[in-house]
Amino acid sequence: MRHLYQPDRADIALADVLYALSDPVRLQIVRELAERGETCCGGLGVPMPKSSVSYHFKVLREAGVTRTRVEGTQRFISLRQDDLEMRFPGLLDAVLRATEAHLP
Repeated sequence: MRHLYQPDRADIALADVLYALSDPVRLQIVRELAERGETCCGGLGVPMPKSSVSYHFKVLREAGVTRTRVEGTQRFISLRQDDLEMRFPGLLDAVLRATEAHLP
């Protein structure tokens, strides 16, 4: 199995995080992870093709917003809340609050 790139805490860049959070689908994924905690990739029920969902997971992971844990053939996704809070205090909470205000 190939290695999945996940930046160390010190390497998480604000521009990458903001880019990752700039897409409505990725915001939906982040919101669901914040509510559920660690979840299997398929457990989020994002209504799009698997290749598109995989792309969004990759953007979030490579920006340092999420962490992917591989167990056998399963991939589990979780938010890197502690790492993001250490790097950019209050950012994730502010984003989550802002998205709640715009829920249908």
